[in-house]
Amino acid sequence: MSTAHKPIQVIILVLLLMLGGYAIASSAFGGGGGTAREGAKAPDLRLSGLDGKPHSLEEYKNQVVVLNFWGSWCAPCVKEMPVLQAGWEKYREHGVVVVGVNVGEDQVTVGDFVKQVGIDFPVLLDQGRNAAGSYGVSPLPTTFFINKKGKVENIHIGQLDRIMLDAQIRELLGD
Repeated sequence: MSTAHKPIQVIILVLLLMLGGYAIASSAFGGGGGTAREGAKAPDLRLSGLDGKPHSLEEYKNQVVVLNFWGSWCAPCVKEMPVLQAGWEKYREHGVVVVGVNVGEDQVTVGDFVKQVGIDFPVLLDQGRNAAGSYGVSPLPTTFFINKKGKVENIHIGQLDRIMLDAQIRELLGD
């Protein structure tokens, strides 16, 4: 084969590897079989936080919760972190909590990532992928907007931008 075809072959190989990785990740992270549905009560979760303490959704009772499932290896997840941080800073005084749930990574990796990107909203560790499974998360990032009564109002699959995040939070606050 000529060397002129090598770049095309490399591109095709990379695309096939990405597609295969997506298929494996989708299968591993729940594949949409969970119980979290719009209009339904959000499944409780009990996970360790980066602070080393156990946490659950009960802690955020009577607050609007932006529950974001993510991974540090996920490019769209990384890109939306500043958006989530800005939302946290803007709305936390209004009864809104942003909670990041890292899927499948260890505490050291997640801690290093959080410091690197400069986020300070609560981050929980779903190393066993149980919460991602119970929420039916696939693919990452996936964000659940939970109202003050604990019901899932909206599920956003994919990267959030500031306009989307702002609109969802304002709707939940009744603005």
